[in-house]
Amino acid sequence: MASFPMNAGDGLYSYSKNSHLQKEIIDGVKEMVRDVIIRKLDIKTILSSSNTIHITELGCSVGPNTFSSMQHIVEALKDKYLYQDQLIDSTKSIPEFQIFFNDQVTNDFNTLFCLLPVDRSYYASGVPGSFHGRLFPSRSIHFAHCSTSIHWLSKIPKELLEKNSPAWNKGLIDYVGASNVEIVNAYVAQFERDMEMFFNARAEEIVPGGMMVLVSPFLGYVRLLGFFWF
Repeated sequence: MASFPMNAGDGLYSYSKNSHLQKEIIDGVKEMVRDVIIRKLDIKTILSSSNTIHITELGCSVGPNTFSSMQHIVEALKDKYLYQDQLIDSTKSIPEFQIFFNDQVTNDFNTLFCLLPVDRSYYASGVPGSFHGRLFPSRSIHFAHCSTSIHWLSKIPKELLEKNSPAWNKGLIDYVGASNVEIVNAYVAQFERDMEMFFNARAEEIVPGGMMVLVSPFLGYVRLLGFFWF
């Protein structure tokens, strides 16, 4: 069983109207994201061959949260460019920004792009597909961002659906309160496979000197998720 996108549209039960927790998380890490961009990202290196910065928002879903994140990142990158200006050809103008909004192929991109801010300072496009695999050409992305999405599995582990399996989960799709350690192990194994695919894909796509920011609301991911530069 494959994964699905968040509820579409902008109605009462849509993700757009029910993502306040995600907004709080995004707002809570904004200064951390800005700080790591200012301290760690080498604008000179990533702009050595182009004056356009390519950014991807992995797991954008639907609604205003993704636009808030992207505008904040763009502003931080502009500030970093100005901060590092003495190391760059001062005759060049502020870089242009191209943002690729990514989510499942069945994500409601129509609603998403109807909500695009009219005063945005970047070019926008959609890239449908699972972020557990390749989405972009090799060495084409300068900055990757994924917020409150990385914990979603690509699919339910098949062991949970087989009645003869020691990890059979009695038709449930979660392991909350599961007393069978085999159920927990099946989820852990699937997560490890998904993370291997995710990181292998990003390692091919992100340019040398580029950066990836992963944000998760769960303490259990602290050792794995954080800020990455390549």
